[in-house]
Amino acid sequence: MSNLPDPIRVVQLPDGTYTYADHLPALQPPLAAPQVVHQHIHQAPPDRTVQRIALGSGIGAGTVAAGVYFGPLLVGALTAIAANLALLAFLATVLAWGVVSVVKSVGGTDGKAAAKTLSKARKRRR
Repeated sequence: MSNLPDPIRVVQLPDGTYTYADHLPALQPPLAAPQVVHQHIHQAPPDRTVQRIALGSGIGAGTVAAGVYFGPLLVGALTAIAANLALLAFLATVLAWGVVSVVKSVGGTDGKAAAKTLSKARKRRR
């Protein structure tokens, strides 16, 4: 039995990989002092205060995620609605001005009286 070869040893390296004992790399001596890494962060992390308060008060993460997701969508929808209403108000103003101008220019004394009545009604609403 002494004529059998030595069994090949498999060892696990510190990084978790396996290798044969006869193929081990030459070990380097550890550094005398750890390296200091200077990291400069030029941007503040996002503020998650609302999420922390919500999660701390017992609201589930799904509710917080829905708020984070649907919040901007709601703001966008309300902005679109406000823009549409502003456009409609502008259109109504232009049309009213056009009607008053046409009534003033086309009509005689009746037209001027109607335009005066419209302008008085408009002033009372303000």
